[in-house]
Amino acid sequence: MASVAIIGAGITGITTAYALLKRGIDVTVFERHRYPAMETSFANGGQLSASNAEVWNRPATILHGLQWMFRRNAPLLFNPKPSWHKYSWIAEFIAQVRNYEKNTMETVRLALEARQHLFKWAEAEQIKFDLETRGILHLYRTKAEFEAARTSNELLKRAGLERHPVNPREMKLIEPAVTGSFHGGFFTPGDATGDIHKFTRGLAAANVRMGGKVSFNTAVESVTARPDRVEITFRDEAQPGGHCESEVSVFDAVMICAGVESRSLAWTLGDRLNIYPVKGYSITVFLDSQESSNAAPKVSLLDDHRKIVTSRLGDRFRVAGTAEFNGFNRDIRADRIDPLVQWTREHFPNVQTDRVVPWSGLRPMTPSMLPRVGRGKRDRVFYNTGHGHLGWTLSAATAELIAEEVAVRYS
Repeated sequence: MASVAIIGAGITGITTAYALLKRGIDVTVFERHRYPAMETSFANGGQLSASNAEVWNRPATILHGLQWMFRRNAPLLFNPKPSWHKYSWIAEFIAQVRNYEKNTMETVRLALEARQHLFKWAEAEQIKFDLETRGILHLYRTKAEFEAARTSNELLKRAGLERHPVNPREMKLIEPAVTGSFHGGFFTPGDATGDIHKFTRGLAAANVRMGGKVSFNTAVESVTARPDRVEITFRDEAQPGGHCESEVSVFDAVMICAGVESRSLAWTLGDRLNIYPVKGYSITVFLDSQESSNAAPKVSLLDDHRKIVTSRLGDRFRVAGTAEFNGFNRDIRADRIDPLVQWTREHFPNVQTDRVVPWSGLRPMTPSMLPRVGRGKRDRVFYNTGHGHLGWTLSAATAELIAEEVAVRYS
C-alpha cells in the first residue's frame, strides 16, 4: 500500500486525506495545531458558493483597489509598503486579466463538481455542520451595479450555473428579513452554506475511522524528496516543556496542503508557488434571544457593493468580508471588524449584537485565483493548495482530482 504524508489539516488537507483513503492509500496528516481547521478553515463566510466563482482579475478590481487604498474601512485594503512577494504577485495578477473568462468558467466547473462530492461525503459520514440548502442571494444597490452583474451572470450561466435575476419584491419572497434599498439581485438556488470548522473536524474523525493518521501539535521542520522516498522531519510540540528531539518518517509521496505556508515549503522542494496571504475578517453573532433568531436571515446573502457575505449557522449568524493585502499579519483590527458589525445593525436592526466574536484568517491566493493542483517538479511531490477565498467551495473537487492522480501514479 502506498503511503502519503499530507502537510496541513485544513479543509484541503482533510478532504484530500479522505479522497486518498477511499482509494486505498495510507495517509498521515501533519498539523501544527492541536485540532484540525484552526486557521483559514475556522470561521470563514460559510458559503458553498459557485455563484461567487468569478475571479477577481478584472480592470474594475484594480481600479477599486487604487480608489480604496487609503480608506481604512474599505472592502479591499492594500498596504503599499514595498515587498517583492506582494508586488510580484500583483504583477502576475494583472497579467491574468486576459484569462478572466477562462479562469472564471473553470472555477465554476470545479465548484459545481465539489458540491456533489461534499454533500455525498457528509451524508455517508453523518457529519452535522449546520448545512442550509436555501441558495445564495446576491444584492445590488444601483441599476449600474445590477447591469454589470448581469454581464458576469451570463458568463456564469455559460459555465453551467443556474442563477437568475430577481426584483426587490422577489427578493423579499426569497428572504423576508432583507431590508434596505436594493435595485435587484441574482439568486442561485443550488448554492448552500455550512460551518466549515464543524465539517472539517467531522471529516477528520471519519479519516481516523478509515485508518488514516493525524499527527497534531506537530511542526514539520523539513521535507526532503528523494528518488525512492520522501522524508518528513518533524517535532512534537505537545511534549512537556516544549523540548523534544526531531524525528524522521518516510513516505512514498508528500502532498502540500499548507495554506499560506505552502509557498515556503514549495521553494524548499524546487517549485515556485506564488501564493499571497490575503486577510479576510468575519464576525459570529450569537442569536441568544428569540427576537434575534427570528430577525436574522436564513438565506445566505452577498452584498456586492460592500463585499459582505452572510450565513446562518444554527443559532449563530456569520458575517464576513473584506480583503487585506498586508503580508502575514494576523491581527484582528477594530476598524476592519466595525463595518461588519455596522452592516449587521443597519440591515437587521432587531438582531442583538451584544455577543459578537471577531476573527481573521489568511486566504492562500494565487495570482490566477485558481488553486495549484498537481505534481511538483520532483517526483513524489504533489500540491493541492492556493484556493483563496473559495477553499470551502472547491476543496472536495480538487481533493478528488489530486487523489485520482496519486492513485494512478502508485497503483
